[in-house]
Amino acid sequence: MRKNILFAAGLLFSVSAQAQLMDIIKSTVKNQTGIDLENPTKPKTSTTGTTSTTTTTTSTQNSSVNLGNLTSTQISSGLKEALSLGVTDGVKKLALTDGFLKNEAVKILMPEKLRKIDTTLRSIGMGSLADEGVKLLNRAAEDAVTEAAPIFTKAITSMTITDAKNILLGSDNAATSYLQSKTQSQLFTAFQPKVKASLGKVGADTVWKNLISKYNTFTGQSVTTDLNEYVTTETINGVFKMVADKESGIRNTPAMRTTSILQKVFGAQDGK
Repeated sequence: MRKNILFAAGLLFSVSAQAQLMDIIKSTVKNQTGIDLENPTKPKTSTTGTTSTTTTTTSTQNSSVNLGNLTSTQISSGLKEALSLGVTDGVKKLALTDGFLKNEAVKILMPEKLRKIDTTLRSIGMGSLADEGVKLLNRAAEDAVTEAAPIFTKAITSMTITDAKNILLGSDNAATSYLQSKTQSQLFTAFQPKVKASLGKVGADTVWKNLISKYNTFTGQSVTTDLNEYVTTETINGVFKMVADKESGIRNTPAMRTTSILQKVFGAQDGK
């Protein structure tokens, strides 16, 4: 009987010791990893884990660039206004006397194909004729550039809401690139007859015929070029350069956001 009692006591002691050991293991695992072995599907939320979750949420909110505060109509209106200002301001400046000629960013130079004419004429003391030829190319562009405005206006008003959202978070010239993709071929078609008329109006066609004739006579060569196509292309490029500069200014310089809609829309994209 005594042996049975001792055996039972030993067994109880062994079970108790194992239970205590298991409790120690569970406590250690919980403290070190946050995992509760009693309920492993619901790990303890540590301070570090809470901070991490908060940081992730904040980052997600920032990635939206606060566009949630803007309606689709506001985004569209802001971008259309920015482009309209760029076109109006750019065309106005380029249409002035020396608008192309005295602006090194858009000045139309001697066509690359004819630059050997420039060098040759200057070598024989006829640099003034070459200078006059370049000046009149720019005068023709200044005269023709006003044709751009109505074509741009049509493209701007047709901008969709989806276009506007993508453009707002795009590069510094995203709106200008959009405008260029929508108007390039129309501009060329509309500009060519105007540029041709302007070349005649300012006397550029006559000067260039004389210039090329003298070069051909002096060198015994036969050089020709399509000045109409060249000036048309360069005029269009000049307009887009001015619009891109204006867009970049509005995006990056708050002082250039002169209306409430520009301030609201481009203020939202500052954090992108």
